[in-house]
Amino acid sequence: MLNGVTMKVNVDQYILNALKEDITSEDVSTNAVMPEACPGRAELICKQDGILCGLDVFVRTFELLDPTARFETAFKDGDFVTNKTLIGVIYGDIRALLSGERTALNYMQRMSGIATYTHEYVEELKGFKTKLLDTRKTTPNMRPFEKYAVRVGGGCNHRYNLSDGILLKDNHIGAAGSITAAIERAKEYAPFVRKIEIEVEDLDGVREALQAGADIIMLDNMDDQTMIEAVRIIDGRAVTECSGNVTKERLKRIAQIGVDYVSSGALTHSAPIMDLSLKNLRPLS
Repeated sequence: MLNGVTMKVNVDQYILNALKEDITSEDVSTNAVMPEACPGRAELICKQDGILCGLDVFVRTFELLDPTARFETAFKDGDFVTNKTLIGVIYGDIRALLSGERTALNYMQRMSGIATYTHEYVEELKGFKTKLLDTRKTTPNMRPFEKYAVRVGGGCNHRYNLSDGILLKDNHIGAAGSITAAIERAKEYAPFVRKIEIEVEDLDGVREALQAGADIIMLDNMDDQTMIEAVRIIDGRAVTECSGNVTKERLKRIAQIGVDYVSSGALTHSAPIMDLSLKNLRPLS
């Protein structure tokens, strides 16, 4: 759950910026039909099956417009819901409900869609040791929400951002001159508590990364047979991650090879939204 402290410190600014994007000076439609404050209610309804995510963000959007807003629900993030389910009722100044509706739904639809899509991937890995990771292929200014949604769906987070961990990719290797040089420079620069992950594309790269002392070896865009041989060569001397061309249909084959992790950018860049709607708004006085 995104608790109150986390929300205020890390998330409020994102939501405020989204609200500012939608309300540059005023909400003309709302001000025209509702010139004065008036308490009201509206129902959050699910329009397809899926996994809920973003309930705290949904209600926080309205709280930033109306501090008295409150949300009544029996559900929590991670719950599976079916089409036409009444998820809950939001109460507050009708002007806030109208002005915040689209922003609140945009967040929750996106987050619930990612959680649902991630869950489908995780189901393919049941019974295997391989864990599912996301990537940094997130929507700009949506990373806290999208990374959280992956966790709600049962996946795991890779590094949050560039400050969070060392991952030496092909262009880092090109800049340094070689796999060995890149790893050596990372060891000299980074604190000893930081693990070093490096991306390799062939078996020669696997051997060089092992020799140079990589902690994690990312097997990038390898076919199944090459990956099988790479895992055999590594033999537990480094953590293994498979990345590139990871589809839901291929997950079981990858897991059977025995890699420790499989990462997929699709979790955040290709997940469809979950259809939700705010309906039956009415005044309470």
